[in-house]
Amino acid sequence: MADGSASASPSSASPHQHHRDAIKSSVHNSASSRRREHAIAVGKERREALMRAKRVCRAPLSGSDETVVEEGDMVIDEEKADLEARTAQAVEELKSALSTQGKGAQKKKIEVLRALRRLLSQSEVPPVEAAIKAGAIPLLVQYLSFGSSDEQLLEAAWCLTNIAAGEPEETKSLLPALPLLIAHLGEKSSTLVAEQCAWAIGNVAGEGADLRSKLLAQGALWPLARLMLSNKGSTARTAAWALSNLIKGPDPKAANELISIDGVLNAIIRNLEKADEELATEVAWVVVYLSALSEKATSLIVRSSVPQLLIGRLLASENLQLLIPVLRSLGNLVAGDGYMVDSVLTVGSSITDQALSSLTKCLKSDNRVLKKEASWAMSNIAAGSFEHKKLIFASEAMPLLMHLLTTAQFDIRREAAYTLGNLCVVPAGNAVPPNIIVDHLVAIVNGGALPGFINLVRSADIESARLGLQFLELAMRGYPNGQGPQLVEREDGIDAMERFQFHENELMRNMANGLVDKYFGEDYGLD
Repeated sequence: MADGSASASPSSASPHQHHRDAIKSSVHNSASSRRREHAIAVGKERREALMRAKRVCRAPLSGSDETVVEEGDMVIDEEKADLEARTAQAVEELKSALSTQGKGAQKKKIEVLRALRRLLSQSEVPPVEAAIKAGAIPLLVQYLSFGSSDEQLLEAAWCLTNIAAGEPEETKSLLPALPLLIAHLGEKSSTLVAEQCAWAIGNVAGEGADLRSKLLAQGALWPLARLMLSNKGSTARTAAWALSNLIKGPDPKAANELISIDGVLNAIIRNLEKADEELATEVAWVVVYLSALSEKATSLIVRSSVPQLLIGRLLASENLQLLIPVLRSLGNLVAGDGYMVDSVLTVGSSITDQALSSLTKCLKSDNRVLKKEASWAMSNIAAGSFEHKKLIFASEAMPLLMHLLTTAQFDIRREAAYTLGNLCVVPAGNAVPPNIIVDHLVAIVNGGALPGFINLVRSADIESARLGLQFLELAMRGYPNGQGPQLVEREDGIDAMERFQFHENELMRNMANGLVDKYFGEDYGLD
């Protein structure tokens, strides 16, 4: 932080976001990198996201003639050895039926496919390994051949879908089937067949970057995007889910390509407008990865009606599966494009009031993911203009953030600290701090925030410790009448800073020692 004002130099932020990252920029954690971290990180708090990566298809697709399987029909208690033997036998019958000719041949093929599919669908632990070992994959590829009946194609794709939902090596076994699965996404395929193939592809894409690269190289992106334009809710939903798995990074190329396809942004808007929460959930995940990985997509999205639709969803829904991607999308948009805060979230507008209300709602949630993401989004708004700082400071969010700083889990405390710290920092381009910044600092310190920031200084996480040091510097420099150092000393802040006296991190060592020398040097305490 620069001397002489309560501002922080945004030296490490990129040109389009520097005014968003007042405190964050100086800990080398730009909004852009945070968005990418959200897109590709695998952490415990991401469990909701991970659970959706691959899915077994147990019930028939909407519109299929297949009878819905009753729960009592599930193969649950069957001995594993018997189940594997039945699976191997089903694969043998699959092979035999391929050579069947004449009357009844088509019916026989459907019957044997359905028998295998039921084994892969109705078991608590589908016998995927047994099916693969018995040679199911090359046979199923033959059953996907062009000219086959829709019913045959549907059953074969369904089998492959559930094999793809297995363990990583089992998913990789689908490589020979990928060209035909992608081909059957085309306009000449029936909606049911295309949707089932999209499900299979979504499972493959959910396995990892290598398989995503193969799918993209074979042309899966465009036909999946076309399917998301479908007026049939389940088809659009499945396509959106598969697309979110396909573009989720870390390479931004697929996200850039997707947003460039004609009609994709309109499809996102149209599907977010619909009442279907499951559809909105999957589309919101597409927005998550687009806004995390593509600057072009972020710019287009924030200039559309998507932010208003996301804020409306966040305010109205109690569905956690929907709220998580909606909130993460908003956080990405706020962090990624200055236009979002400066022009969309203008102070006094209804959308801004709704945004603040929806974020406050998430801060009150019992769910840690919502609290963390809401704090992150709010910290980026707090890093904006004086008017935005004043808006947050005067809102119901303030006591919640103060409470989270001292009581929440560590990652949430850090995000709350960023928000509170940014309220005390002058926006870029303003040299002299106005009274409002000092008022914020005094209120936050007097409200009991110092111990929370000092605890961050004591943490093993360097980013958090540096954030704590930055706030202590703000308090010692900016608190009226030179009382800041005394307040910091009273909370054992000197001891916290001195832990860096011989620290291996040169930046932290110099920063902490410099603060101790400056504010608690030889003349400290002398009149």
